[in-house]
Amino acid sequence: MFEAFSGVVKKNTKESGLLSAIDAERLPRHIAIIMDGNGRWARQRGKPRIFGHRAGAESVRAIVDTCARLAIPSVTLYAFSTENWKRPKAEVSGLMSMLKRYLRSELNDVHKNNIRFQAIGNIAGLAEDVRKEIDAAVMKTSENTGMILNVALNYGGRAELVRAFTLAAEDLSRSGRSFDSLNDADIEKYLYTAGLPDVDLLIRTSGEMRISNFLLWQIAYAEIYVTETLFPDFRRPHIFEAIIEYQKRDRRFGDVRSA
Repeated sequence: MFEAFSGVVKKNTKESGLLSAIDAERLPRHIAIIMDGNGRWARQRGKPRIFGHRAGAESVRAIVDTCARLAIPSVTLYAFSTENWKRPKAEVSGLMSMLKRYLRSELNDVHKNNIRFQAIGNIAGLAEDVRKEIDAAVMKTSENTGMILNVALNYGGRAELVRAFTLAAEDLSRSGRSFDSLNDADIEKYLYTAGLPDVDLLIRTSGEMRISNFLLWQIAYAEIYVTETLFPDFRRPHIFEAIIEYQKRDRRFGDVRSA
C-alpha cells in the first residue's frame, strides 16, 4: 500500500512504522491546518518573527508532498487571516513577499504533481502584485486532477459566512422563494470551499486550543488534533501521527451508535 512512498520512508524506521499503522481505506478527505507557532519558534532562537515564517515554508513543502502522496483529496492551509493585518507592517510585508516567492519557486513542482492550487478568502483585498501571482498559479493548475491545495489568505470564517448568507438570500429573493426555505445547500454553494468535502481532520500546531475563526462551517464535524510541535518543526511524521489519531476516533456525526 502507499506505493507513492516507495523509497521515501523505507530508510526511516520511525516514518515507515507510522505509515504502516495508517489504514489506506479510511483516510480523511479534507485536512485543514492552522499553521501556528512560527513567531515562538523564531523567538526561541533570538530571531525576528519573519525568520519563523520563512522556516515554516519547509513545513508547507512537507505537508503538500506527504498529502499528495497519500492522495488526500483536499488540503487547506491557514496562511493569513483577516486579523493578521493588525501585525507590524514589516511582518505583513514580509509575509506577502514570502507568499510571492513561494508561488514562484513551488509552482512548477505543484503543477508537475497534478495538484490544483486555489486561494480562498477576500483575495480582492490583497495587493495587486500578490493577486497576480495567485491568479497565475490558479490558472496554471486549473486543469489538474489531483489533490486540491487551498491556501486561506485574507480569510476570516465569520466574514465567509456573512458573504455566503448574503448571496444565498439574494438568490432566494430573485427566485421568489421564502426565507424559511433557506437550507444548507443554499449556503454551501457560496462558501469559498464550494464543491469540496467538509473538513474531516483539523490540525493545529503549537498547542493552542483555539479554532481562530477558521472554516467555521466546514469543521462542524471535524476531528480536531492539536500538537505541541511548533509549525516550523512540523514534518511528515507529525502528519502520519495526526492521521493515526484521526483513525482512532469514533465518528458518529451526532448519532449514538458506533461508526
